[in-house]
Order: sequence, then C-alpha cells, then structure tokens
Amino acid sequence: MAIGTSRIQVGVIGAGFIGPAHVESMRRLGFVDVVALAAGSQESAERKAAEMSIPKAYGSYLDLIRDPDVEVVDVASPNIHHYPAVKAALQAGKHVMCEKPLAMTSKESAELVALAGQTGLVSAVTFNMRFYPLLQQARAMIAHGDLGTIYSVHGGYWQDWLLFDTDYNWRVEAAQGGRLRVVGDLGSHWLDLAQFLTGATVTSVLAELFTFLPVRQKPEGSVEAFASVDLPRTPVAVDTEDAATVMLRLGDIRGTMQVSQMSAGRKNRPLIEVNGSSASLSWDGDRPNELWIGRRDRPNELLIKDPSLMYEEAAAIARYPPGHDEGFADTHAAIQRAFFEYIRARGSGSGAAPNFPTFVDGHRENVIADCILESAQGRRWIDVPPA
Repeated sequence: MAIGTSRIQVGVIGAGFIGPAHVESMRRLGFVDVVALAAGSQESAERKAAEMSIPKAYGSYLDLIRDPDVEVVDVASPNIHHYPAVKAALQAGKHVMCEKPLAMTSKESAELVALAGQTGLVSAVTFNMRFYPLLQQARAMIAHGDLGTIYSVHGGYWQDWLLFDTDYNWRVEAAQGGRLRVVGDLGSHWLDLAQFLTGATVTSVLAELFTFLPVRQKPEGSVEAFASVDLPRTPVAVDTEDAATVMLRLGDIRGTMQVSQMSAGRKNRPLIEVNGSSASLSWDGDRPNELWIGRRDRPNELLIKDPSLMYEEAAAIARYPPGHDEGFADTHAAIQRAFFEYIRARGSGSGAAPNFPTFVDGHRENVIADCILESAQGRRWIDVPPA
C-alpha cells in the first residue's frame, strides 16, 4: 500500500487502557487520522468511539480490517487477539502496529514475521521504552564506546496493581494473555531495552517464576488494566506468574532481570544499569529525564535531559527543550512518529532500515519467553536459538 505524503487513516483495535493511549499519540503527529475503533462489543465500541470522537465503531475487529477507509491497523487488544488480528490485517494489505506480545506463541509470531516479509508491508511492535530520549542517549554512548567493553546489564520492572487477591485482569489467565504474564507484560519491555542498549542479543537464560497468590477473586464482569471495581467475585486458580527472576547471557555480557506486579508502592518502575570497563550508566523510570553516569577515576555525573548535551542521534528523539520533561505519552508519540514517517517514505522501498522495533524484534521476545518458561520448568540454563 503506497501512502506517500498524504494523510494516513488508521483503525484501532482495542478500547481498554492502551488503545486510547495509542489514539492520543497518533493524533499528536498531525498527519494521522483515527477513523475507526473496534472493541469487544458494538455497544462498547460505540461508547468509546463517541468519547474519543472517532467516526466509526465496530464490534468486530474483522469488520474494521475490511473497512476500505482503514489504511493502517493498530492492534491494542488483549493478547489472545493479536495473532488473528495482525494476520487478517496483513492479508488485507494493511500496515500494522501491534502491542506486545506480538503473538501468544513463537510459532505464531514466526508466521507473522514471514507474512509481513512476503507482503512488504510495514510492521512494528510497541516497545515504546526505547523512545525515552535519555535511553536513546544511553544507546548512543554505548555505541560510541563511552563505557568501554560492556560487562553487565541488570535491573528490572516493578508494579503493584496486582498486589491483592481481589486485583484481577484478563492477563491473569494464561488462556487470554499467554502462559507468561509478568515476563510477557513487563519483562518483554526490559529484555528488548537491554538488547537495544547494548547491541547484544540474549543467548542463554536461567529463570525462576513465582506465583505468590495461587487463588484470586475474579469479578463477575470485565475489568480494565489498573482499574478497581466492586463486583461479586468467584475464587479462581491462577496459572500465570506474579514475579520472575532471570539470569541472562548476552554473548560475553552477563545480566539479571527481576520483574513483579506485586511490589507495593511501585506503580510503574522500570530500571536498567549497564556496566562497562570505563564507565557505567543507570536509568530509572521513576526519574526518566535523568541519566546517571558512573566513573571510577573522576566524579560521577547526572545528565538531565538536554538535547544540546546529547549525541545527535539521541537529541533527534527529544521533542522539547531543556527543562521540559518527556514521559510515557511522549514515548508513544515518538514510536508512532517513526512508524508512520517510515510508511510515508514508502517503507523498505525507501532504502532505509526501520528506526523502530519491528515484528522481528517482537518474535525475538516470544522466543526468549519460550526459553524462560522452559528454564523455569526444568530448573536449568537454556540456550536461546537465533530468531
């Protein structure tokens, strides 16, 4: 599908927490129109579409995909719908951005990578954390050799919205979200970021998974992410993990990752540190506009986001001058901008490589997740095959 420099019309599948966030980020671009929304029912779709002033509402994502006005499909639905929705969109000749995980299994994600390649359509997975300006700076510093030889990468991702047994969401159920909940939801972001920053890929894993609440109280009705509700409840057995600890090998680099959705007080905190032979750096999602730089032979530094002090490739991601913070919403606008500008430049036909995570990156995370599950079940190191 050739779009060129015209306005781009998008249909969004999913009206929960993240779908509206995608709508807001696309509207900031100035050349993207959200023309359709699909949700779990016609009533829900119409209500949400009216709230966001989206002209068309569909109770079926297949109807949205068939809409001739929709040129690009944004998949922000529960995980179980990712694979069939993405496949249908590609087969209909539409470019696709999909929330992570790309699919429920690596077999499904491999099929989607192959299909995207065969069609020549532009594909992306929403690993938006790459687009914090100071994480772009961290990547540039590592690439320019400022840290020397990289020895280790470590950190984690913590939330508390599933701390109580009355906290519930479709992600708790493996049938809806996949066998790995916290690793798939939070760990996939962190693992993508660790590989993005270091330029290395995960080659082996040793994992332990924890389910602290084997029984949760499921409400009789749907619950959006991070929402609290007062509904009648039924106790159900939990078949996904609440937390995980993973040791990593990225070639010669060693790493550790800890992820949890039961860390009281941590609302949404990713943290990553990279240690090298000359310097270290650390970024904390609770303070996303600061980058700590550690030295052995001179004072440590705290770089506050300032495009004039950053490498050119990192400064290009920042949209605001010094003193004006950029956060979660800005990262979504940045990844959407990269994706849609690539479409306008006619994708791979432009001769340029994508500057955003593609289905290849999404598939790699599915493969790593498979190995993490196998490692936890077998209590041993598992080598990660090339993806």
